[in-house]
Order: sequence, then structure tokens, then C-alpha cells
Amino acid sequence: MMERKVDLRQWLSGADNEFLPHISLDCVVFGFHDGALKILLLKMQNLDQLALPGGFMMREETLEEAAIRTLEERTGLENIFLQQFHVFSDPARNDSATRLEDLKKLGMHPAKLEWFAQRFISVGFYALVEFSRVRPKPDVLSESCDWYSLEERGKLVLDHDQILDTALATLRMQLNHQPVGYNLLPRKFTMPELQKLYETILDKKLDRRNFQRKMLSYGILNVLDEKRTGGAYKAPYLYSFHLRNYQKALRQGLEAGA
Repeated sequence: MMERKVDLRQWLSGADNEFLPHISLDCVVFGFHDGALKILLLKMQNLDQLALPGGFMMREETLEEAAIRTLEERTGLENIFLQQFHVFSDPARNDSATRLEDLKKLGMHPAKLEWFAQRFISVGFYALVEFSRVRPKPDVLSESCDWYSLEERGKLVLDHDQILDTALATLRMQLNHQPVGYNLLPRKFTMPELQKLYETILDKKLDRRNFQRKMLSYGILNVLDEKRTGGAYKAPYLYSFHLRNYQKALRQGLEAGA
């Protein structure tokens, strides 16, 4: 823990030279596991509340490059599906007085904290990842990084609850136009697992026969000569996405989640 605090002091000392002022990014990383939507959250040093993974834009980076770098560092993955969804610019979103008090606990001189306590406009990105492939890693400001369900997260820091709610609303609106299933599910999945993903995101029940009929009618699924074994019920067939057909159908807009 002591080594991480030293690193944080060094990071804060050089932040004003390395990063652009007044602009940050916050990432909502969605995963799907055991029939539930999961989000990746950080436990910040000296704070009881959790936070979304985020960061700052280096002076020679684009916003997209900064988001990709941040997510690769937090997840250990490359080629992550990433979508910018909103800009958060409310003047009240940064509680600089509280933030200064938290950072002073690290022993930093107040003059070194002015850059970090200034007002920041944040650009929101959401990412879709396959749960089992992620290796969560905290950043220099955090003690830990882990998966949480929507219900167990508690109140997040600053305006991160608003950012998360906006990302989830965007994901619901884009469910039939973005490759959500392809990025959240493992390569092989069952029809009940696909339906559960849609139901979880939409927060409503879908008719089983109607859902299956629509999904099969799009020609976006490969029926595999394999079944899910080990369950108490009749073993369901496994499927995979026909990516080319899936991408074509998304351009026209799916209706399975309607």
C-alpha cells in the first residue's frame, strides 16, 4: 500500500505537464455473468464509495486513444468494443473541496493538488467485454478494481451514478443496433442465455417462443452440433454468432428486444 501512495504523489506532481487540463473521461465497462449485468468499479484510496474507471487525456492523444489506453490498463484486453455516449459538463459535478481534503491525506502539499481539484468536463464511454477474459487492475488512485452487479454497487462518487444511468439507458436504446450480444456473451452460448441478456438489459421479461423465432429468422446465429451439459434439465443447443449476417442485420435494426 505504501508503494502505491508514493506512486500517487509522483503522478499528481507531474499530472499538469502530462495531461490536458479541464477534460477527463469516464468509462462504464459492462460484462455479463451468471445471468446478471456486471459493471467494473474501482475502490478509491481513502474513500468509502466506488468509482467508474476513468482517466485523463495526454497532450498528444485523442479522446478515443485515451479511452482505449485507460480500458486496456484496467481490463488487460485489447480491441475492446467502445462507444462514446455523452458529455457531462455540469459545473457542480466536481466537489473540489471534498476532493482536496481526501488528497491531503496522502501528505501532498496543497499547491500540488490544484490541478486535480479544478473543474473537469468528462466524456462518457461505454465498453462491452466478455466477463471471463477480463483481468481487473486498479489504477494509481485506487486500492482495487472488481466486478459489481447494479444492485450491490451502492452510491458512487461524484456524478458517476448519473454517468452509469445514462450509459445503461444508451445501451438499451442501441441494443438492436450495436453488437451487444457478440461482445458480452462467450463465443458459444445457449438461446436461454441470449434471451436472459436481452431481458437483463431491458429489465423486462420476453416471450420465449417469440424471442427465439425472431432471432432465428434474422440468420445471425450458427446452430452448433453441441449442447450445454451438466444442467438438471434437457441440455440446450449451443449457438454462435454469424458475424457478417449479424452486422448486416444490425444496420437494419433488430426487433427481438422490442
